[in-house]
Amino acid sequence: MPTSNPYSAFAALLSGCANPVSPAELHGLLLGRSCAGSGFEVEPWLADAADLLGSEPQDSVRQALIGLQEMVKGELSGDDMTVVLLLPGDDAPLTERAAALGQWCQGFLAGFGLTARDGALSSEAMEVLQDLSAIAQVQSALEESEDGESDYMEVMEYLRVAPLLLFTECAKPAAPAPKPSLH
Repeated sequence: MPTSNPYSAFAALLSGCANPVSPAELHGLLLGRSCAGSGFEVEPWLADAADLLGSEPQDSVRQALIGLQEMVKGELSGDDMTVVLLLPGDDAPLTERAAALGQWCQGFLAGFGLTARDGALSSEAMEVLQDLSAIAQVQSALEESEDGESDYMEVMEYLRVAPLLLFTECAKPAAPAPKPSLH
């Protein structure tokens, strides 16, 4: 019996919501807010997810959202810091995968913007956010071809690394300020 793709399973679960949202956009929202420093408290995440979904999630969706957050927390705070994107499987048409990639970027930018604290970002971090914005816009430019596949894989690899830079810069606890000496 073939194992079901996590993206498809999540999409089926979300289809019963008032405002069906792409699992990619939801995962992007979660990762964006986490990378901006929201922490990993369950209730604020569920509130942001409910805003996107347009209603309080049913128990099954709620449990899936909590599981998704646990996965992201493990990815970002684990030793190997690897991000797995919640996207359609390789067997899905490239146009569908590219659209999901764009939705993921839109979700990430929304989550990051929702949570980002005041403070200057490094030029590297600003560049990553600009890249995500550009990727969200050109999602339909990928065509079913070997080059299109190659471009998709390249963008996907970039999106597995980009959040780590933002998480490292924005979500790490601030170092305590040095105490002034009293001499």
